[in-house]
Amino acid sequence: MPIDATLLYDPANIFARILRDEIPSTRVYEDEWAVAFHDIAPQAATHILIIPRGAYVSWDDFSARASAAEIAGFVRAVGAVARAQGLVVPGYRLLANTGQHGGQEVPHLHVHLFGGQPLGPMLAR
Repeated sequence: MPIDATLLYDPANIFARILRDEIPSTRVYEDEWAVAFHDIAPQAATHILIIPRGAYVSWDDFSARASAAEIAGFVRAVGAVARAQGLVVPGYRLLANTGQHGGQEVPHLHVHLFGGQPLGPMLAR
């Protein structure tokens, strides 16, 4: 169910628990700024979630409150994951849902990295 992205950060959310190793994940990348792991319900041949280590509810929250170093580190992590997965040449899609109309379901900023196949139109018509 979509969440209200204007609410305060909930440290009990599933991604916060993954960051604390309370819930297992299949990690493919981690550094001081971000962690990336396979989605448990993939929507493409490659479907990886990339999350910042900081406590940010949404892209809006992150862009407003994160330091320049956190923003740069997170963006670089997304690129590093795409390159490591061999997705740059064939192409890939990034998706960050924000709030109720955007369909955000977890109150921790996350970027979906899709690839490994032709992805079709951006939105269902």
